Amino acid sequence: MGEEKSAQKKEEREKETKENNITYKMMQIAQIRKLSLWIFFIPFLSINICLLISVNFDILENTIFSVDQIGRSNFTIPYFDGSLSISRASRTFPQYLVFKPAMIFTSIVLILYWIKTNELIKSFLNSDKNFIFRTLGIISAVFLTVHSILLGVEFEIEIIKLLKRIFLIGFILAEITAQASLVFHFYKVREKVSNYYHPKVLNLKILLISLLILIALITVPFLMDEKNVHLKHGLEWNYFIGIITFYLLTFFFWKEE
Repeated sequence: MGEEKSAQKKEEREKETKENNITYKMMQIAQIRKLSLWIFFIPFLSINICLLISVNFDILENTIFSVDQIGRSNFTIPYFDGSLSISRASRTFPQYLVFKPAMIFTSIVLILYWIKTNELIKSFLNSDKNFIFRTLGIISAVFLTVHSILLGVEFEIEIIKLLKRIFLIGFILAEITAQASLVFHFYKVREKVSNYYHPKVLNLKILLISLLILIALITVPFLMDEKNVHLKHGLEWNYFIGIITFYLLTFFFWKEE
């Protein structure tokens, strides 16, 4: 009789522990889903608000928010015609009042996202190991912050120009590598966590990452040519949207319950 009670208590403790683990994972997933929406919508809205200000500069004429000459543009849809770069649309007054805080805020949320995602994957695998995507994701966020701060600094110093390019390229490379690494790790353990995610969205993520990598490899020779200005600008807008779309997919990737 005593052995039966002991076994029953042990079974109840194991059941309670399992339920607590599931609750913890679902709480982590809920937080990650919320963070992913912030990471998508804040940058998306900020660059497009800057674009709207650039092409509708006359609305702010004769106000304290009069648009700097460099930041003004004729009507354009740079996603298609590449007539305007993100840098030009966002680095001058008053656009940088929108762009810089938005990118810094996004960087902070990115760091939280990668830390929490790392913790979630560790809990699935019962591991204490921090994964490489955590480090790369945090690095990408730091690069984005520094690039945003340097953007608009008009000192004619070659080192400043070089640093802007380095941090921008660093952000893209670190971010894409972090995303690819996360998808790769998740694909390896997909059977263990099949109750928590939507397989079709995982396939979409794999497709998105593959396209981003393929586009980067194909367009490198064209980007090296200074003549392809419109191509560079168009690619810049669309590629940035591609990078943050990864996080929109994350929202739909995880199941709510």
